[in-house]
Amino acid sequence: MHIEVTGKGPPLVLLHGWAMHGGIFAPLVAQLTTQRTLYVVDLPGHGHSRSSAVSLAPENCARAILGAVPAAPWCGWSLGGLIALQAALLAPQQVSKLAMLCATPKFVLAEDWPQGMSRDVFTGFEAGLRSDWRATIDRFIALEAFGSDQMREELKLLRDAVLERGEPSTRVLQEGLQVLESSDLREHLPALQVPSVWIAGRRDRLVNPQAMQASAQLSPNARYVQIEHAGHAPFLTHAQAVAEVLVGFLQKNEESLVYECNIV
Repeated sequence: MHIEVTGKGPPLVLLHGWAMHGGIFAPLVAQLTTQRTLYVVDLPGHGHSRSSAVSLAPENCARAILGAVPAAPWCGWSLGGLIALQAALLAPQQVSKLAMLCATPKFVLAEDWPQGMSRDVFTGFEAGLRSDWRATIDRFIALEAFGSDQMREELKLLRDAVLERGEPSTRVLQEGLQVLESSDLREHLPALQVPSVWIAGRRDRLVNPQAMQASAQLSPNARYVQIEHAGHAPFLTHAQAVAEVLVGFLQKNEESLVYECNIV
């Protein structure tokens, strides 16, 4: 598995989202390299890890990454957040803090989870992968950028980056959608042993900020932060704001505190 190491200071692990690769974090990495040694992971089947045979199933993937990085806080975006959460549940002695970036323990709508995304969206993407995977990724990217006050800039950044490290495997793209559709780690949140911060984009159309707020409320020692004008990828359009939240969170040792914060 490809893991890029850059920067100086205490370690921080970064995990990207579906169909992307670690290079998507470039604006955030630029903000953090003077303060953190960053372990930027290309998830299995993505980017420079295209040949990795590791499954994207959160537990399998988390264990593989845990064996390849030092003890550190983890930050996961979207699909990467599911894997980071799983790692924190499996190995709190190695994942000292958890940052969930536009990510939740359950992505799909349910009777007891009205903040989730309609399952029809996932089945539509799954069908699209079989007929035209490029167009399907482009539709997904459009949803990621939609709502941001810098939508055009974000859309261009995502489109420019998605194939920068080569074409992702169609099999892995399908597996990733299935993981997003089927995973549900909500019942484990009350047992989460490490401090967590849940960073939402208020205009996110893929991950409802209310779902992230509800997740923070289920977690002990958790903080909820909302980037006011951001969509699903706030680290692209509001990198400084996200970096400030992360650095502040990583530097503090707070006891059992859940509170809200809005960043304009």
